[in-house]
Amino acid sequence: MGIVAGLDSSSAFTQIVVCDADTGAVLRQGYAPHPVDAKAGDVDPQAWLLSLGEAAGGGLLEGVQAIGVSAQQGLIPLDQGGAPARPALVGGDKRAQVAAADLIDALGGRQAWAEAVGSVPQANHPVARLRWLAQSEPEAAHRVATLLQPHDWLVWQLLGRPHRRTTDRGGASGTGYWSAGTGAYRPDLVELALGHQCLLPEVLGPAEAAGTTPEGLLISAGTGETMAAALGLGVAPGDAVISLGASGSVMAVHHEALADPSGMITSYADATGMHLPVVHTLNAVRALRGTAELLGVDDLESLSDLAMKSTPGACGLVLLPYLEGERTPRLPHTAGTLSGLRRESMKPEHLARAAFEGMLCSLADALDVLRGRGVEVRRVFLLGASAALPAIRAAAPAIFGAQVLVPQPADYAALGAARQAAWALGVSQGTLSPTSPPPWRDAAVQVLEPGDDLPVGQAIRQQYTATRDQLHPGAFL
Repeated sequence: MGIVAGLDSSSAFTQIVVCDADTGAVLRQGYAPHPVDAKAGDVDPQAWLLSLGEAAGGGLLEGVQAIGVSAQQGLIPLDQGGAPARPALVGGDKRAQVAAADLIDALGGRQAWAEAVGSVPQANHPVARLRWLAQSEPEAAHRVATLLQPHDWLVWQLLGRPHRRTTDRGGASGTGYWSAGTGAYRPDLVELALGHQCLLPEVLGPAEAAGTTPEGLLISAGTGETMAAALGLGVAPGDAVISLGASGSVMAVHHEALADPSGMITSYADATGMHLPVVHTLNAVRALRGTAELLGVDDLESLSDLAMKSTPGACGLVLLPYLEGERTPRLPHTAGTLSGLRRESMKPEHLARAAFEGMLCSLADALDVLRGRGVEVRRVFLLGASAALPAIRAAAPAIFGAQVLVPQPADYAALGAARQAAWALGVSQGTLSPTSPPPWRDAAVQVLEPGDDLPVGQAIRQQYTATRDQLHPGAFL
């Protein structure tokens, strides 16, 4: 079919992979960091183009027939002439926390938002950033005429800034003003946040192309990093993906959008025509790093080695890892708790083990939120550098109650963008169906089975749940 490229513009770098369109085999790669100031909450999007040009240098894209784009979440408000009305708002910017709360009240509560667009506003959602902009920078807000996200803007730039502006279902579902359930925008929510209507990009289907450059290079719809990573991994119904960062996220492929008035589930669309319900936790690897500092060990590898000297159940110690408050369950003002202290349990190895088990049990709670809404989970993909730690690999399958797959490190967002490009190219050539992405080879993974440890994992969960419910009764009601 040809050669395609996938471009991932993250918060810190641009990664490009060039792949065989039929098999997904990586032929060559390019990389370039973003300028230092491009990591901040306010970013000149031109920095992304400079990084893209550097990453694509040396003839990297020679022979490429189609490009797909994935990018970080964010908001680029454009003025009437197509220039940014102010720098792009990206990253884990918390300035819009009050604005998000204002919007929740203005529409009538969390349930009203869940029913309207499948998610409850958070500080990083474009709709909350619009409210912040209207409140904090009214002059800039007044100039806003069009709303794009980073991947939309990059696609638009690659196509030469045409009059038509596009996005995809996955990206649109993260805005707070497009519903994955209805497949439609809610312009009234844009007006509620910003104070006036704006032009919104056309939402393309998964296999549609955004356009073709004058040189004949096809540009696919593009999507957000989360959706691109899911496509790159090849996840399907029955699969969940747990990402281990400072905070954690659990997402799964599902056949329908899920409206959740509690706000614990955010209902995204994926890049294939399905849905990606996501549950976030505020505390994951940060709980491990805090424990390592408390115990005076140098790194997480040493903490893992220490934990492996303990036994499952950590001699009765239970750590509720809510160090920054928690989002799942919704306990924004709580703190972490260590319980089960006895003379025999007061040893470094038991605390280290309790930290790993507590983090995994918290993520298992998030997984159960999805299961409780009818989402099938047969396999769990475990992502993040910490997934390689022996203490996590030893405990995760039994605590999650499922087969765990640990993929080899790769930029799965860039691979997903390339796969989307191959799909759009195949549809344009008449060789692929618009309902099924190209059957690329699966990601290389290490498979971990719960096996005989499943009862032990259930006992650890029961010990954790009893402690959680005693301290926070009704947290999941």
